[in-house]
Amino acid sequence: MADSLVQHRGGCHCGGVRFEVMAPASVVAWNCNCSNCAMRGNIHFIVPNGDFKLEESSKDYLTLYTFNTHIAKHYFCKVCGITSFYIPRSNPDGVAVTVKCVDPGTLASVEIKTFDGQNWEASYAKSGIAAASEPCQTKP
Repeated sequence: MADSLVQHRGGCHCGGVRFEVMAPASVVAWNCNCSNCAMRGNIHFIVPNGDFKLEESSKDYLTLYTFNTHIAKHYFCKVCGITSFYIPRSNPDGVAVTVKCVDPGTLASVEIKTFDGQNWEASYAKSGIAAASEPCQTKP
């Protein structure tokens, strides 16, 4: 049986970007070594797009950065520079939430897996990351 989903809240450093996300209390997160994630030290978990809600006022704070294939959409706060979430190339139908940007108290555990973004195609094929944005968990 799938884990029940709980509501997590989070955002950027200055508070301009705020979100709510439905995900299990125990998540599988990805430590990626692609050029962007490696420089940011990003570790993220992925949810289906419908389980992520950006607060309306946050849109005024966001700036978009893309590179290479331009499939990934890296949103960051134009005030403090923090990327609290983005649309990953591996899961364009989902949202990658930065673990450290989730408010304390709702994540019970984080299992960290490695994604070899420097060898993206091979890692994608063997990692199982594509399933992360499939809506297969149960809601409370």
